[in-house]
Amino acid sequence: MEDFNSDPKPGRLILPLVLIGMIATTYTFVRSIEEEPIIEKAVEEEVIVEEATPATEETTTTTTTTIPREVLDYIEELISEKSAADQLGQKVVEANERWDNKDVTYQEAQEEFKSNITDAEQFAKNIAQPGPPDTNLTLLQSHSELVTIANNVYLDAQEVFEGLMASDTGERRSTAIESFNTNIELLKQRIDLIVAAVSNS
Repeated sequence: MEDFNSDPKPGRLILPLVLIGMIATTYTFVRSIEEEPIIEKAVEEEVIVEEATPATEETTTTTTTTIPREVLDYIEELISEKSAADQLGQKVVEANERWDNKDVTYQEAQEEFKSNITDAEQFAKNIAQPGPPDTNLTLLQSHSELVTIANNVYLDAQEVFEGLMASDTGERRSTAIESFNTNIELLKQRIDLIVAAVSNS
């Protein structure tokens, strides 16, 4: 008796079985794999350390110039004579103003003007001596100019007196006073220049 297969395509039952087997195998295989541990890689931050550069100490070299004692004495004398020039200048101007204002008699004015001549002469002598050290040529030259100006101050004081004695209406005396004041100021300026030059040397 022959077997009768009522299904014209018997392979249709095999395919689902194969698929089920593959799925089961895949599932089992996947489950059997151990999970690999997750390694966290630490990110190393590169820290740049700047080496401190040692501070360079700047050394300031101060050169001290010693001014000779003789020069200092000369400068002190000039400063004193500058003050004397102020006093002499004020005395001469005030005497002239008193005469202009008729606050004194003619004879009194003559005596005051003569006294001014004496003071101006002594002032010129004080400027001339003792002077700077002979070894300092620069100061010797500057001092020579001071002596010339001081002598002009003395001559101006004499001319003021001559102007008082003149027969004009005061023009000669006025010109002499103007020259006197100019020379007094010039002398003080020259003293300041000499003192400054020595101080800055």
